[in-house]
Amino acid sequence: MNPRSIRQACAVAGTATLVGLVLVAPGAAAAPSPDPAAAKAAAQRAQAGLYTGHVEVVRGEAADPEVLTGTVFHDRDKDSTQDRREKGVAGVQVSNGRDVVTTDGKGRYSIPAYEGMTVFVTQPAGYQVPVDEDKVAQFSYNHLPEGSPELKYGGIEPTGPLPEAVNFPLAKSKATGKAQQSCPIASDTQAYNMKEMGYARDGAVADLMDRDDYASCGILLLGDNVGDDLSLNPALRDIYADANGPIRLAPGNHDMDYDAADDTHALDTFRQQFGPGYFSYDVGQAHVVVLDNVIYNGAKEGGKNGGYKEAIDDQQLEWLENDLAEVPANKLVVVAAHAPIVDHRMVVTDNAAELYDVLEGRNAVTIGGHTHMLENLLPGDTREEWVKGGVPELEHTQLVAGAVSGNWYSGGLDEQGLPYAFMTDGARPGVLTLELDGNEFSERYTIRGESDDLQLALGVNTPHWREWAAKQLEWRDGGKVGAAPALGDERLVSADDLAGESWLTANFYAGSSDARVEVSIDGGAAVEAEHTQPMQGEALAQGWEYSDTFAATRNLLTSGGVTQSNAHLWRLPLPADLDAGTHTAEVTATDHHGREFTETLRFTVTDERAAAKATVLRDEVPGKVPAGIGVTANG
Repeated sequence: MNPRSIRQACAVAGTATLVGLVLVAPGAAAAPSPDPAAAKAAAQRAQAGLYTGHVEVVRGEAADPEVLTGTVFHDRDKDSTQDRREKGVAGVQVSNGRDVVTTDGKGRYSIPAYEGMTVFVTQPAGYQVPVDEDKVAQFSYNHLPEGSPELKYGGIEPTGPLPEAVNFPLAKSKATGKAQQSCPIASDTQAYNMKEMGYARDGAVADLMDRDDYASCGILLLGDNVGDDLSLNPALRDIYADANGPIRLAPGNHDMDYDAADDTHALDTFRQQFGPGYFSYDVGQAHVVVLDNVIYNGAKEGGKNGGYKEAIDDQQLEWLENDLAEVPANKLVVVAAHAPIVDHRMVVTDNAAELYDVLEGRNAVTIGGHTHMLENLLPGDTREEWVKGGVPELEHTQLVAGAVSGNWYSGGLDEQGLPYAFMTDGARPGVLTLELDGNEFSERYTIRGESDDLQLALGVNTPHWREWAAKQLEWRDGGKVGAAPALGDERLVSADDLAGESWLTANFYAGSSDARVEVSIDGGAAVEAEHTQPMQGEALAQGWEYSDTFAATRNLLTSGGVTQSNAHLWRLPLPADLDAGTHTAEVTATDHHGREFTETLRFTVTDERAAAKATVLRDEVPGKVPAGIGVTANG
């Protein structure tokens, strides 16, 4: 077992992490073997200016108890303390969560102080803020003299009076100034216990830890980082601690202090352990804004979760206007928040229209998580439900980032012992990456354990399947009374099925309203499939006939949510005159960036649905059979 494996095993076991451990055979001298990949990653981190440090707090009496002062400085020796020869950095934004000021020619700032504020620096491109030992970015200071009210998970420790100064160290970094950046966004890790933390560690998080392309931009954890139990925060830190770049975190509705009386202190533990609930930073030619769009209602009796609403409070909107006032018009503005602003079903963030007013005229993209789905909604898209919610038409791309946990670690286990966790839209656990090229961007979603080429799941939707799905859902959720409904071969199409409405379905994970999906059956001419949610002002299309049968079947047979609408599902009616026998459908999907993906599905047409004892469900990924899904009785 290598040291990293031991560190991870300790994290999952809930024991202390072993630091600097070397395994030595009896009588042998310790001789650590070189690791080329680790050496490469270390070199990239150094080139990106990544270093361990902290914000410098100069204790002493503030000259004015209502004004915080300090310096943003170039930390040349990376000791987190401004020395005489370390100059200030001019033109850097500093905020108290409401006001935004810019440092003068010597890097100095002064800003109004108020109790409960978190003061933070906006990292400029060409510099890097320090990180702690777990790679969490260090760029803020909490001011709460008496500390939080009594909270189960601690909240903010008393900070005492306003200090003499708070200085923000920066290291120069050519890498953060480059136009090309890879920026992974990992949403909804959402482990509720150490077992699920292990699933995350060995799944999508392991993929991230093996990557070496984000040393300058870092990882953004997009909320619901744990599942209600904030004592899991150290374990969360541990599974991401081998990251190749800085880690920044947005809060989600499962990251709050539920025993807080109201929203004022609902993120105190988060702020103590990770940083501000909202902030901004620059990388390349992009300005990244992280918002908190979850407003807590306050605890119920006994400190129980009192619920929340998805909205952006007035102070944040004021701050965002002030923040963007300092951002050049030609920069890309990336707005990330736990809850999406809209998804394909509804306006999610209540005051979305107010946010869009602030972003008017900006080259912007909004990114959310929360729904455990994957979506790519484009400018010009419109939905009947959005119009009712005050958003007539999208002006900016809205990405929904999927989830590290997929469908909350549900379903059967794969050959790696990880839950399949198909999300309700059929997508699988994974990580979204925003690829920046100047002030333009593209996006890619990497399914856990797979290459970026896997972007399609194919299936057959027949009257028989729809009848089975409805019965199976009722049986599964009704206590599994009596025998399970019989499905049989999910890729068998009877003459009766063809006489009804049957479709070949293509779930194109990267799909949008500008995507194209074409199908060639048995080598014939390619025919364009229909997008089930074209985003042209129509109402939501939903029902079993709009489901991804591949994912829905597996979730119905085990566990996990099953939806009956999908932002990225295409379908093509099966010809009613197909001959009996096995047929091949080649499906080619092209996303709005022009990238092509091809998969093939084989299905069988028969005169009647023959009885058989059992049928193994096959996975779309060549060479893999879903462990834990098993067999079903045929009918």
